Amino acid sequence: MPLTLSELTAIDDKLSQRFIELDPSGYFIIYIDREKRLICAEHYTNDINEKGLAVDPETGEPFPCDEKLARKPTATFTGRTAKEIGIKITEQAQPYPISKLDHALYLGREFARAEIALIESQEYIQD
Repeated sequence: MPLTLSELTAIDDKLSQRFIELDPSGYFIIYIDREKRLICAEHYTNDINEKGLAVDPETGEPFPCDEKLARKPTATFTGRTAKEIGIKITEQAQPYPISKLDHALYLGREFARAEIALIESQEYIQD
């Protein structure tokens, strides 16, 4: 018997509560450029402190979650599809901006969500 939408949502919600180690290679801010019809991902560096928090490599201070940061990305990647941007990041970028498999899987899911939002003219908000 196939799972219902609420059962699938419950599985994902439960998995979202697990502890994850942050990627020491950095993080991505993903958004859609509707005018150019592109999925965009800006890569930023970070350090991980002894508490497992992402911190600014220049100051050692944790990144605030409730305000916009004024940092410049180390790289910006774009693609017309989830696969195109994923390949640019995982096969063409130097230096490689991902060091954890769970981070790569997360990015793939987010790029797929962004692609659907772009195709269907929906709002995209990164998880």
